[in-house]
Amino acid sequence: MPDTSDTRTRSFGFIGRVLIVLGLASLVFLLWQLRSMLLLIFGAILVCVIIRALARRILRYLPVPDGVAVAISVISITAALGLGGWLFGEQISAEVEEVAQNLPDAWTALEQRLVRFGLDGELQQAVASIRDSAGAVLANAGRFVLAIGGGITDAIVVIVGGIYLAAQPGMYRRGTIRLFPPRRRDVAADALDKSGKALRLWLKGQLISMTVVGVLTGLGLWLLGVPGALALGLIAALLEFIPLIGPIVAAVPGVLLALAVDPMLAVWTALLYLVIQQVEGNLLQPLVQQYAVHLPPVVLLFSLIGFGLLFGALGVLLAAPLTVVTYVLVQRLYVEEALEREEPRARS
Repeated sequence: MPDTSDTRTRSFGFIGRVLIVLGLASLVFLLWQLRSMLLLIFGAILVCVIIRALARRILRYLPVPDGVAVAISVISITAALGLGGWLFGEQISAEVEEVAQNLPDAWTALEQRLVRFGLDGELQQAVASIRDSAGAVLANAGRFVLAIGGGITDAIVVIVGGIYLAAQPGMYRRGTIRLFPPRRRDVAADALDKSGKALRLWLKGQLISMTVVGVLTGLGLWLLGVPGALALGLIAALLEFIPLIGPIVAAVPGVLLALAVDPMLAVWTALLYLVIQQVEGNLLQPLVQQYAVHLPPVVLLFSLIGFGLLFGALGVLLAAPLTVVTYVLVQRLYVEEALEREEPRARS
């Protein structure tokens, strides 16, 4: 007579495994549906890291409570941005408008030179395709305005969320750690601390790189006589936040504007961008990466592609810091905790 209890045990075990698989699939589906919100949360974490980094320095020199230091940090950042806008906002706005007005003429000059050199055919078809795409973008200007409005709303949410996180980081950290089993909470806490430190150091290094690249680009273009040098320097600084792709995109308007003035000026402008990137990549980045996480270029490249495909433009913008955090978490939770601890057992 068959053992019914053993049959029931196997049946319940199979049902339990099916339920676990369904639960995991449902969780993955839920996370995918909430991917935009998760990116906003990560953006708020970036804002929190910046505020806490300044608050930590304030606490070194002022004997004030932590909340007061955070408030001073927020006020200081807001005041610095406001002062910068008051001092340079009008000039930057004028130069940005100048760049926007001159770019179509620069593009027309490029087309004329291509025709003069006989580079028509497929290249002219590509130019026509770009024109059609530009026309389609202008035709959907309403959607573009809505996208900008949504981006402004998201930015406000990220900033406010970052301030709330910075005000009580310990509470959110403890809540995150409690999601793990008790025997894994020490490991989870260590992983969170290491990823937070890596993100803070990466942001510090990136801020230095952005400042240096922006100043050198603006000063170099001004000395060469390229129109809109200050605006182009600001564009180069902001796009430096996106590794590999950002510097290439930043160089395009500068070279186009220089080409509209003189072809030789465009050559010197392209060389200027190339030299600045060589200085940043071979001199500045090695100094910064002594204290931050070193990410191989191929990892950054494929993370840009992957996060861009998954999350769109916002994924490309946040790809580098997301990669830093993911890299540290994988190293701590998988490589160190799983692989390196199981290897001695396998040998024994």
